[in-house]
Amino acid sequence: MSHPKPTVIGKISYTNSWPVFHNFHPSRLSFPAEMVSEVPAILNQGMASGNIQVGALSSFAYAAASERLLLLPDLSVSSDGPVKSILLFSRVPIAQIASGTIAVTNTSATSVNLLKILLQKAMGGKPEYISAVPDLDKMMAQADASLLIGDNAIRASWQDQGYIVTDLGELWKEWTGLGMTFAVWAVNREAAETRPKAIAEIAEAFVESKTLGQRNLAPIIREACTAIGGTAAFWDGYFRNLSYDFGERQQEGLSLYFRYAYELGLLPREVKMEIWSHNLLTRVKE
Repeated sequence: MSHPKPTVIGKISYTNSWPVFHNFHPSRLSFPAEMVSEVPAILNQGMASGNIQVGALSSFAYAAASERLLLLPDLSVSSDGPVKSILLFSRVPIAQIASGTIAVTNTSATSVNLLKILLQKAMGGKPEYISAVPDLDKMMAQADASLLIGDNAIRASWQDQGYIVTDLGELWKEWTGLGMTFAVWAVNREAAETRPKAIAEIAEAFVESKTLGQRNLAPIIREACTAIGGTAAFWDGYFRNLSYDFGERQQEGLSLYFRYAYELGLLPREVKMEIWSHNLLTRVKE
């Protein structure tokens, strides 16, 4: 099947998605495809507009553009408890800063909105949020607590600076009893309609890459040690702790997150998650 333009696939650059991407090679697909690795904001924009037809994006970005997107099955970045890379650093316990000033990283709406849900709904707080570049020292100079995500959070967690460190994945699990999904794989609805065979092949290739990546983490761990630092033992534990599936349990946790985000006015409309499946739509059970 020939397409005039290559299919563009979006790749999140954060380490937490590496096990899914490591063994995924666009050149091995049976049609022209290219992969773009970008910061979430650019990927989110591209997926919503259709310039990027398929790929990974943050959960909140999917929600904001859900009317134009379908979720791919069996793929996510989720945790069922601690996530180890979405961390709130504070001088006092979190309950005492629920109405203080919190510096938040300007790189992830999913994590920032998870923090807002936890502080407002679980603790009845209404803090002031200030957006900041992810530099812990500078953030703590102007706030009572600071939220870091991804590789910045991981690096900061290795340094004992005397702060109380709260893992938002763990807090969410304690409060709701459910896991939290931070990233999903999705396809633009138009691409799903016009390139069904291509999307099916990409979806299968991602699931295969995920299986291979989880079966052999060694090269991914080596890459993380080189790129970010830390020990092989840390990265082995980090990757094994995450879930890359998107079954009923992950869907239930994400559905609740979207409901709370809507109730707090963080999302303009309720999100109805629809899962792509070889020309069939599967609506996630409420």
